[in-house]
Amino acid sequence: MSSAPSPMPTSSHHYEDNSITEGLVLPLAGHCFHCGDPVPQPPFYADILGKSREMCCMGCQLASQSIVEAGLEQYYLDRSEINRTASLPTQLTRLEAYDHDEIKSQFVYAQDGLSVAELSVNNLRCAACTWLIESRLYEIDGISKCQVNLTNQRMRVIWDQNKLPISRILAVINEIGYEAKPYRQDTHEAMLAKHNNKMLLRLGIAALGAMQAMMYAVALYFGEYSGMLILQRDFLRWVSLFVSIPVFFYAGIPFFTSAWSAVRAHQVNMDVPVSIALIVTFFASLYATITGHGQTYYDSVSMFIFFLLAGRYIEHNARLKAATMANDLVVVEPVLVQKIAENKEDAALILQQLQQNAFDKVDTSTINQAVHETGVKSPISAVASAPTKYTPNFMQSMDANVHQITNRIAQDWQQTSRQPDISKPDLLKPDLLKPAYGAEQKQMVTAQSLQVGDIIMVEAGSEIISDGILLSPTATVSQSLLTGEGDLIIKTQGDYIVGGAQNDSQPFEMLVTALPEDSQIGLIDRLMNRAMSEKPKLAQQADKLARWFVARILVLSAFVFIGWYFVDPSQAIWATVAVLVATCPCALSLATPIALTVSTNRLASYGFLTTRGHTLQTLAEITHVAFDKTGTLTYGKPNLLNIELIKPVSQNENADSSALPLQKDRFLGIAAALEVGSRHPIAHALLTAAYQLHLPPTQALQHYPAGGVEAMIDGVLYRIGHMDFALDKSATGENVDNDLTIDLLSHRASSAVVLSCQTSSSSGWQALACFYFSDKVRDNARSMLDTLKDLGIESVMLTGDPSPQALVMAESLGMQSAYNGLSPTDKVNHIQQLQAQGSVVLMVGDGINDAPVLAAADVSTSIAGAADLAQVSSDSIILNGQIEAITAAKRIADKTERIIKQNFRWALAYNSIVLLPAAFGYVPPWLAAIGMSLSSLFVVLNALRLKRA
Repeated sequence: MSSAPSPMPTSSHHYEDNSITEGLVLPLAGHCFHCGDPVPQPPFYADILGKSREMCCMGCQLASQSIVEAGLEQYYLDRSEINRTASLPTQLTRLEAYDHDEIKSQFVYAQDGLSVAELSVNNLRCAACTWLIESRLYEIDGISKCQVNLTNQRMRVIWDQNKLPISRILAVINEIGYEAKPYRQDTHEAMLAKHNNKMLLRLGIAALGAMQAMMYAVALYFGEYSGMLILQRDFLRWVSLFVSIPVFFYAGIPFFTSAWSAVRAHQVNMDVPVSIALIVTFFASLYATITGHGQTYYDSVSMFIFFLLAGRYIEHNARLKAATMANDLVVVEPVLVQKIAENKEDAALILQQLQQNAFDKVDTSTINQAVHETGVKSPISAVASAPTKYTPNFMQSMDANVHQITNRIAQDWQQTSRQPDISKPDLLKPDLLKPAYGAEQKQMVTAQSLQVGDIIMVEAGSEIISDGILLSPTATVSQSLLTGEGDLIIKTQGDYIVGGAQNDSQPFEMLVTALPEDSQIGLIDRLMNRAMSEKPKLAQQADKLARWFVARILVLSAFVFIGWYFVDPSQAIWATVAVLVATCPCALSLATPIALTVSTNRLASYGFLTTRGHTLQTLAEITHVAFDKTGTLTYGKPNLLNIELIKPVSQNENADSSALPLQKDRFLGIAAALEVGSRHPIAHALLTAAYQLHLPPTQALQHYPAGGVEAMIDGVLYRIGHMDFALDKSATGENVDNDLTIDLLSHRASSAVVLSCQTSSSSGWQALACFYFSDKVRDNARSMLDTLKDLGIESVMLTGDPSPQALVMAESLGMQSAYNGLSPTDKVNHIQQLQAQGSVVLMVGDGINDAPVLAAADVSTSIAGAADLAQVSSDSIILNGQIEAITAAKRIADKTERIIKQNFRWALAYNSIVLLPAAFGYVPPWLAAIGMSLSSLFVVLNALRLKRA
């Protein structure tokens, strides 16, 4: 017989006793406080509502900690039940939506193994706001870097996604009183416009209240001298209070919320002294109104708020206008794209070949450094996974092999995309219709959902949102946004098209080879964001000084109050308020960021894109500028200078001199025929020179890497390439042309190739002609160097070109010193020698093979077209190829430094001069508000002068 069941324990045994808040729903003993499930032994714990609560798992522990840290503990007081599906706080649920991969992929990208996000931040008012956000985030484990830009209301955060989700970062920012959202240009501008409208509404209410309060104040002031009745005086005071209430409690709210957020975080910002002054003045006036003793200053409160809001409204619009200039550089992605098919296998094949070609172009020192930094043994994988400065340039890797693949893909697409012949039913079978492509289904998809391998239709007049391969026969595009050059570019089937270009002709089809965020225009936006987010040392020093100033103002105000309390208690409050207001260092906090933003955007209008925050400050300090030659001082596009015929052709005594031009044309035609299909700059120069000649057909064409080309023409085997290859010296050791020399100096050439032939397999190679090439010096290079010399800046040429012509070119340009035949390591050594002598060096390179020396210089820039934007090892990029932008950058950097120093001097002088009059009671609160607003406005207007630099 079974025993009777034991009685149910009382509720005191089932539920926790000592609840800290009445109405709090508690779980059964031994159950999870968050979800109600049984807890393990030992349990997990989380501090909630002042007590350590048991949790069943790490998931509930993290979830509850997120709720607490987001300031949403009220959730546990409001819930009516405990279960897994109980509704979480609305705000926390909204933020956790950003942790989903599909949403996160739209604004988070990877960099050096960490995650990077660009965020829009609302309610930023001064430099102390930016410092408060940065300081709070740096306290969280997993945050690597956080940079907040006051001017454009944006921030950039780098963190370890394995340690904390993005929702946690957003929750912390919300907790301290600011609203952060993923950045998009369109939504960011809408947010700023909404904020601007709110400011305008508050300003309007403050203006109306200030006017009414001043009217009643005038009556009160005259009443003091004309014997106004106490009843009349009290009536005017109550009416003044009535019109001041909306000004104080609505228009003044931004100051109070900002100050409270700072105090809650145990920090101070500009709004702390302002809020103290407003609260003391208003409630002192309220006390006087109620008791009938003392003076009222409702007019001062209303005017104070009005002048502060007016100053900030003007500052906000100036900052908004300056920040908008940078946004104009980047096209907002179209929301929908027409996808018609996909071919992921061929896209992967193209990318694999491009990566291999790009790897072949990376110098050995870069490969070794990448292997050392990443720890990856495979050289290709090491370069691919290394930091951004080692990223290979795929667009510079388009060679004959890649074009062969792309042309085959494009031709296949054209064949399979044609309408099938209805007279041949077999061709209508689905498996024969698209053998290499996914089924063609025209559909509109979002830009963010595009994948590598998708085939899309680009409508006429629309922006190209991603990089890809042209599948249609031809297309005409404009790359003015990327290069600054307005000329239309004709693309042919199989050519590479960059994202950010515009389709200026008929619709065309293209194979997507990069995600929109990884396209060239996406990279420009990313570089610009990085530059705008980073703070130079000068800005950091200004922020630190402003915070120091605020803390001292609060201490000084306390001494002023104590001093006046013993001298004249009736003036103690108003003198203290005047000091708090007049000496608020708003102008000091604005001195640097406004100037940096305007100058950065002014540089962008010249095509000089800064990608690092320190660029402007360092440019103002440079003493030397080091230049690479090929692709930097020159265009990197060689032209055929001369054809020198080799004996016995040219020295045959019986040869007719009139036949020499024909002989040169014959050899030029042969050389050009050998180079057909090659993308080498020398091949382009030869084909351009021979565009009117008949090119003989070739057979058994073969390319030799780092050597040249070999092919059979009319039964004779020809070679063209450098001398050792053309004469096959590596195989024979000697030949009939041992005395052949290439004289670059006398021909004023930068490079040369030799054409040779072999009449039979047993005979050696005979040199036929030597082709000399020159690389044209960039326009305005000489005037740019002369300008630098006039500024007292020494120019140096560091080039890997071993030819003596490089030194001749440097001398002709008036350069003070030049070194040729340098390896990347040699270039770095030269830069370090200059730095050891105390020099500040700007390095100007082509951004492809100069990554080590660009990184070694104090500041660097790359002469880059659209094909070179992937090289982000430099601190700045010249987008339009105009080298004279360097002198413009130097001029703007110098003027920026002068204006920042002027702003500093003005802000410090104003705060120092106004301090004593305010402390001695000669400055009323309303006049202090005007002075502070005008001081800030002067700093902003002075910085805006850089727009004309």
